[in-house]
Amino acid sequence: MTEPINEYTLENNTVFSIVGKGLKLNTSDDVSEFVNTILQMDRLEVIRLSGNTIGVEAAESLAAALKTKSTLKRALLSDIFTGRLLSEIPLALKALCDAFEENPLIELDLSDNAFGPAGAEPLIDFLSNTKTLEILRLNNNGLGIGGGTMIAKSLQAWADKCKAENRQSTLHTVICGRNRLEDGSAPSIGLAFAAHGTLKVVRMPQNGIRPTGISQLVHGLRQCKDLEHLDLQDNTFTAKGSKALAKSISSWPELQVLNVGDCLLSKRGGLVLTEALCQGHVPKLTHLHLQYNEIRADAILVLSEAVRTHLKELQHLELNGNQFDPEMRETQSLIDALALWSHENALDDLDDMEEVDSEEEDDEEDETESEEEDELVKKAEMNEKKEPLVQSDDSKAEQELVSQLEKTHI
Repeated sequence: MTEPINEYTLENNTVFSIVGKGLKLNTSDDVSEFVNTILQMDRLEVIRLSGNTIGVEAAESLAAALKTKSTLKRALLSDIFTGRLLSEIPLALKALCDAFEENPLIELDLSDNAFGPAGAEPLIDFLSNTKTLEILRLNNNGLGIGGGTMIAKSLQAWADKCKAENRQSTLHTVICGRNRLEDGSAPSIGLAFAAHGTLKVVRMPQNGIRPTGISQLVHGLRQCKDLEHLDLQDNTFTAKGSKALAKSISSWPELQVLNVGDCLLSKRGGLVLTEALCQGHVPKLTHLHLQYNEIRADAILVLSEAVRTHLKELQHLELNGNQFDPEMRETQSLIDALALWSHENALDDLDDMEEVDSEEEDDEEDETESEEEDELVKKAEMNEKKEPLVQSDDSKAEQELVSQLEKTHI
């Protein structure tokens, strides 16, 4: 048994929190004080257990208490299995998820729990049967292809039940980055997204998804007409994925944030994407992340025209690490276009640009699109062998957008 702990936070009889206490909770005795407190909270809406480690028996005791609550809306459970055996985690997670089925849960956060595919299985029943969930956070769980497919199939089952019962899905936010989902899980995920059709925020950075998988994902997202925030940073698009994204953009008139930085769009891909932006389908775009994508000057000229004619709300533009000269007229044309809407400071610093000599550029003119794609995919594989990219915090504006969406339908 651990030492008695009586430090927890209560807010207006609606929030129970032991966030960041670093507690190792193994037995029912270890959580008895917490259980008693929860049982007395007749208006419990939020439970925050992040930053502690919870064993099977402790999880079962907490779950038994949570089953008695009919008002629980948010379960914030990131980083709750550090140091646990892989055999323990599914049992603990199953107990908690079974309890959540008894509640009108609108947000479930299980990020930063390295439970792998085995941890996805306990989520199946809950995700298949929920009628209220709006926000699903599964960031950095090591799901892999198998786990990602299980989650997708569960979301599909949920959507199918909504259709059978003639009701609309409540799901509007899915955050599932750093999970090695790869192309193998992309078809199922794309179909699940399309089946719901209600998504507003989709963030799936750093998943090792290749052009074919990207095409399947964005094709599914075409059915989500209210999409506002799409983050696919640090996957691999090439021209193939870029073309799929370009074709899908017209389906998202509400889009405000598009993050495809570090995605190897390629020279061809960068041009086709900027040409799509020039069609005026996303007039509400405020944040555009295109850094480190091998984009050339011709695409910058097209982007300048897009800003001048359609992207009046663009407040943040990332283009660092591409292959054009910051001192050339194309860059000035872009700055001038941003200045038309008083956003001359929207462009990030261009201090890490790649150079392409004329001989290399001539060689690339003769290279087929297929050859280019193969080369870029190899480059992505080489980059992934290096230290993983550390994701930076969202900008303030992006955080506010996500927060605003999270409050919807509460």
